[in-house]
Amino acid sequence: MVLRKLLCGVGCGLALLGGVYAFQRPFREFPAVEYNDFPLPQDYNEKTEWVFARLMFPGGPLDGYRGRYDGDFREGLSLWTQDYPRADRHFSLAMRRLTRIHVRSAEQPVLLEDGDAYDWPWLYAVQAGEWGLTQEEGRLLREYCLRGGFFFADDFHGPEEWAEFVKRIKFAFPDRPIVDIDNADQIFHTVYDISDRFVIPGAEHLREGSKNGGKVGRWIGIYDDKGRVMVVANFNQDTGDAWEWADSPRYPSKFSDLAIRLGVNYVMYAMSH
Repeated sequence: MVLRKLLCGVGCGLALLGGVYAFQRPFREFPAVEYNDFPLPQDYNEKTEWVFARLMFPGGPLDGYRGRYDGDFREGLSLWTQDYPRADRHFSLAMRRLTRIHVRSAEQPVLLEDGDAYDWPWLYAVQAGEWGLTQEEGRLLREYCLRGGFFFADDFHGPEEWAEFVKRIKFAFPDRPIVDIDNADQIFHTVYDISDRFVIPGAEHLREGSKNGGKVGRWIGIYDDKGRVMVVANFNQDTGDAWEWADSPRYPSKFSDLAIRLGVNYVMYAMSH
């Protein structure tokens, strides 16, 4: 009887995993603001357990690309493509090396209105203080997170961008507090113990160590009713840049090392909580 239940459980798990694979949308590469000739990995269309899912979103009032790239954000060449795809593929490579998760080497841009966010358990947004997330997109992001999704907001700095991040994330969670994540939270201890954290600066701000006057790094979160972190945000930091420049001798390895360890923890937490 025990063996029958065990085999049944394994069968159900494989069926669920197969269903996830079956409904993953095909890969598409978009024109980006920085890179358009980055090598495409051979496994770009492989169906895997985990893919670096990058949120597509319109620019907001603080969008630094406003006036230079004013086309339809759904077609790329806009704010959400900052560091893309270099950061995504470098971090995916790290995930392949450091974990036993089956990882695709190429990223997946995700548009909330298409309804495909549910195919991906982990969703990343760059420059979350310059975004223009709409109220409808906020509602869709809320549904994604409450159904088990994990959202990581990154690369926003200083009081103005903080205010814009809070305004937009409140479209998704007007009723939930934004809090500093305690050092003891499991999210910092799933694979690596990361109690000793420090600010991760962008490559263009290494000398001053900060951007927009944001010198104090924070790791903040929004929790669901069961105490699971649904949203994590690295404030006054540029985790994506640390992934992007992880192979550069000009960018200090200590920042990329921390960014990769944090990213691995976030992914493992998202897939196990």
